[in-house]
Amino acid sequence: MIGIGFGPGLVQNLSSLFVPGLTATFGWTRGDMATAAAIGLIGALIVPLIGRLADRIGARPVIVAGTLLLAGALTGFTVTNGSIWSYQLLIFCSALSVGGTSAVVYGRIIAPRFVRHRGIALGVATSGLSLSTLLLSPVIAGVIADHGWRAGFLTLAALAALIGLPLVLLLLRGAVVAPVHHAGAPEDIAPETFLAGMTGREARRDSRFWRLGAAAALINIASVGLVTQLVPFGIDRGLSLEHAALLVTSFAAAQIVGRLAMGLMVDRFPAQRTAAAFAGVSAMAFAALLMPLPGAVAMIAVVFFALLMHGAENDLLPYLTARLFGLRAYGETYGALLTLALFGTASGVMMFGRLHDSTGDYAIPLAVSAGALALAALLFLTLGDRRAPATARRDRTRYDGAAAGVAPTAAS
Repeated sequence: MIGIGFGPGLVQNLSSLFVPGLTATFGWTRGDMATAAAIGLIGALIVPLIGRLADRIGARPVIVAGTLLLAGALTGFTVTNGSIWSYQLLIFCSALSVGGTSAVVYGRIIAPRFVRHRGIALGVATSGLSLSTLLLSPVIAGVIADHGWRAGFLTLAALAALIGLPLVLLLLRGAVVAPVHHAGAPEDIAPETFLAGMTGREARRDSRFWRLGAAAALINIASVGLVTQLVPFGIDRGLSLEHAALLVTSFAAAQIVGRLAMGLMVDRFPAQRTAAAFAGVSAMAFAALLMPLPGAVAMIAVVFFALLMHGAENDLLPYLTARLFGLRAYGETYGALLTLALFGTASGVMMFGRLHDSTGDYAIPLAVSAGALALAALLFLTLGDRRAPATARRDRTRYDGAAAGVAPTAAS
């Protein structure tokens, strides 16, 4: 929770708080900033390689390197001089840190430990980003109001490097952070747990990999584009700055509810149908944002449902990666899926910014977002489950039996 909560996702979630200050200081338009952010996300192309590295050398060194890189990039924002290319470069560096500060590495630690309740375990872990967004959005907004946007970036850098990373390293002592063949790997996790499933190449040859990646990209096209424009969007709709900032709080609440609800439900119901239902609810909420809404409360509520799928997707994607493709190459496979999702992020961020510049409102991107989420719902329904390998079935008996207090049989 802590490691993911202080990662680059927090910067993305709070990015709309920085838009007024940056545009006023440098004269950039919303479209300029959106395009720069989208180009900078090219750095996410390296995420599958970082996932493969975590599979081979373990999570701890990848976590340290990713967090320090993120803190360095955030510190760099404090000295940017108005050149749009330097802004792009810093976002590029932030994107490079995604592999070491997300479920690419943390999911790899969690998935082998949990089988029957893997969904809620991942939901709790990924909810760290939602909690940090909820708790820190008023703090960062206050820092920006009192000391300027540069101080806001510096505060985020300090939180990642001086609070988040030391706590993570402290709490990871004794956890499964290295490949099972490394010295110190715990005896209570069977080697077969890590070997069950597909290689990265086999996963990419499975059509479900590309359908799942396309669904994640469509969700991000809709959701992240709106997230990065939430405060300006609220102001355009007649809200005061204080009420517009509450839209960020609504988004954070949707993240928490989405992650935990999705985690609980996929442990009990078919994950694909659950995902389709969440995407359908968010699609209808985006359609509702196209209509006039009576006041701040109604807008806050509709934004909550519009961004509910975005919260759920951050738990769903690592869960389905482990379920559909196994743990053998989890880091590499999830990293590749995350890269596809980040292409959707870049497209959505650019779409919302540029279309606002050209049309003067957000009607077209909101309509596109509603359609994208509806299509994502259909893609989820096309995903079938693989039959678990024999090693994975023995592993389920072992863990779930132990959790229930049942002694494992000789076969298990």
